[in-house]
Amino acid sequence: MKSFTFLVKCCLFFYSIFIYGQSENKEVFVPSVSGPITIDGNGIEPQWQKASWQSDFWMWRPTDSLAAQKQTRFKIIRDENYLYLLVELETNGTNFTTPNLKRDFSTFGADYLTLLFDTFSDATNAFSFTTNPLGLKSDGLISGGNQDYRNSRNFAWDTKWNVETKIEETRYTAEFKIPFSSLFYDNKNTAWRFNIYRRNTQGNEHSIWIRTPQNQLIGNLAFMGKMVFEKPLKKARNPISIIPYLSGFRQHDFILNEKNSASGFGGDAKIPIGNALNLDLTFNPDFSQVEADDQVVNLTRFAISLPEKRQFFTQNDDLFKDFGANRDVIPFFSRRIGVAEDLEGNTIENKIIAGGRLSGKLNSNLRIGFLNILTEADERNEIPSNLNTIFTLRQKVFDRSNISFFFIDRRTTDDYEFISKEEKKNSVTGLEYNLASPDSKWVGRAFLHKSFTEGLTGDDVIAGMNLERNTLRHRASLELIHGGADFRSDLGFFRRTGFVKLSPAYTYRLYPKNPNVINYDFSQRSFLILNPVLDYKLTERWLVSTVRKRYLDNTSLEFQFTNRYDYLFSDFDPTRSEAGEPLPADTSYIFSEYGISYRSDQRKAFNFDSEVKYGSFYNGTKFTIENEFNWRAQPIFNASMIVNFNAIRLPDPYPSKNIWLISPKLDFTFTKTLFWTSFIQYNSQGENLGINSRLQWRFAPLSDLFIVYNDNYISTDNFSPRYRSFNLKLTYWLNI
Repeated sequence: MKSFTFLVKCCLFFYSIFIYGQSENKEVFVPSVSGPITIDGNGIEPQWQKASWQSDFWMWRPTDSLAAQKQTRFKIIRDENYLYLLVELETNGTNFTTPNLKRDFSTFGADYLTLLFDTFSDATNAFSFTTNPLGLKSDGLISGGNQDYRNSRNFAWDTKWNVETKIEETRYTAEFKIPFSSLFYDNKNTAWRFNIYRRNTQGNEHSIWIRTPQNQLIGNLAFMGKMVFEKPLKKARNPISIIPYLSGFRQHDFILNEKNSASGFGGDAKIPIGNALNLDLTFNPDFSQVEADDQVVNLTRFAISLPEKRQFFTQNDDLFKDFGANRDVIPFFSRRIGVAEDLEGNTIENKIIAGGRLSGKLNSNLRIGFLNILTEADERNEIPSNLNTIFTLRQKVFDRSNISFFFIDRRTTDDYEFISKEEKKNSVTGLEYNLASPDSKWVGRAFLHKSFTEGLTGDDVIAGMNLERNTLRHRASLELIHGGADFRSDLGFFRRTGFVKLSPAYTYRLYPKNPNVINYDFSQRSFLILNPVLDYKLTERWLVSTVRKRYLDNTSLEFQFTNRYDYLFSDFDPTRSEAGEPLPADTSYIFSEYGISYRSDQRKAFNFDSEVKYGSFYNGTKFTIENEFNWRAQPIFNASMIVNFNAIRLPDPYPSKNIWLISPKLDFTFTKTLFWTSFIQYNSQGENLGINSRLQWRFAPLSDLFIVYNDNYISTDNFSPRYRSFNLKLTYWLNI
């Protein structure tokens, strides 16, 4: 009851500080046309004459107070089935930055043009379509108002659309053809919220149609204009998509001395329901084409969450994953499904038998998500068959905020001797309020989660709130979380239970008159972890001071000082050495670290990101060098190399160790449809050397042939082989 009262008070507090902002009142009229339009980047058809040019773009960087130096103009028209856009972009020449030829190419440090369509005008979700001077395609789903790069943008979503470009000496033109059947919308609405923005690398300029403060992300959905249709849209006729696959593999497990080969088939189906709902079904899915996980060095006491790369789980994933607090408690973490550990603690695949996902909008303000997946039993590794379910509802309130509910359930499908009664099932339910003011200056969250686990009858509630104010010069935030000692989420990710966390942070931005410098950031972040069971004993404290200088050419220089306090509840060896003497439990340490980092200009063919840190570490010292080097012969070839080194020196009898992470990657994009990527990773902490090489041929729209080679070695035993496989997979996207 106390936790519920806490949640209500947080919601009332958020509402009391809720303020209203204003966005530019720009509109573009979208006339209806008929007749054929050839997508070639020219825009010479007579239908284009019915539309008027729109322009007056603003800079976003290096300043947000001036008109763009290189302007952009655009037109929009439509017929019964398609939306057409013609965009002309002024440039400083034709020396464009184009890292590769892949779909969903990275826009970081590159030239690009992005369209945003908020088809329900909720200022929270949108469709994104991106191209560049070479006419590459990138499409994605935007959620959470597009307020942060990491959690708001999902580029795993793919759909069929066309774009062609034409390059001239001082400009390039992009012509888009986007099927209405690729989008979800309410055909009763006569207008969509819309924005368009771009990057001009030669002029070091980001520009956008609707003026956006540079302290907010470019493309923030709080700042959008409007596109008004001449005639109402017809009800969407989204096609049913069937995506079957055929696969085969041959593998050799050198540890068990077993050789296997097999073939398989399965597939996905996408079934539209009305204008705004989609049912995704999967049967016997195969993820052998997914790129290998990035190796990491873990010097902490906690597990590390790795990103989800499987497409079935990433589409509309904000409805399922956007709960809790990122670093402390995530009630649903999709990598808990289909990924498990064997008896030796190694990560292995836990095969998915079938699954379904219903997601989308019930109306303009209410979204629904339902996910149900059945996994296969692996009794040799004592892994049961599980039925995994999550149900969510998200109701928009005020202009951009929402209230969300979720229910998560994991339960075994049979009785297994190796599973205790307490491990058979686990459920979690929760309620959240997410604040986003119309001008994005205020954002925040209040949440209450409760778990239900057999045998755990103590404090099984997690409640928390965070609030942030972000203006041009000041960014201040405060987070408070209470986590019960008996809270569990078998399908979630959380670092600890039984804690209280208090985390304030403040950043001051200074904008100098120097035309080569964007700004200076002065930041102070901290958090305290208290244990309520031990009379709120302090168990962890971080104080982080940062000074960063950001240059107009996208380089940055940063200095950082970190001071930590850490109390160990159990024995801990930060080197994770097999025969190492761990630091003893019930001891505390205070240690500090100094760091300097530099990131070079990402537009250059050769660029790098480097950091050096040194300081005390528990009862010893730690010296760290982290480097990422990149070189490209655009747009065909990209090479990168990660070289990380940690030298840990602890006094006897505790272990000292040099830990290396070396990871070269070679990426060939021969054409827009043929790619070859080879990825090598050596991690001395994990005593592992892995090789992943993948050839992809996109022989038809969204249809691929993958050839994947994997090799894995134990590095401490003269690099003896551990596992080797050769995979072949063919997928075909069919609309009916």
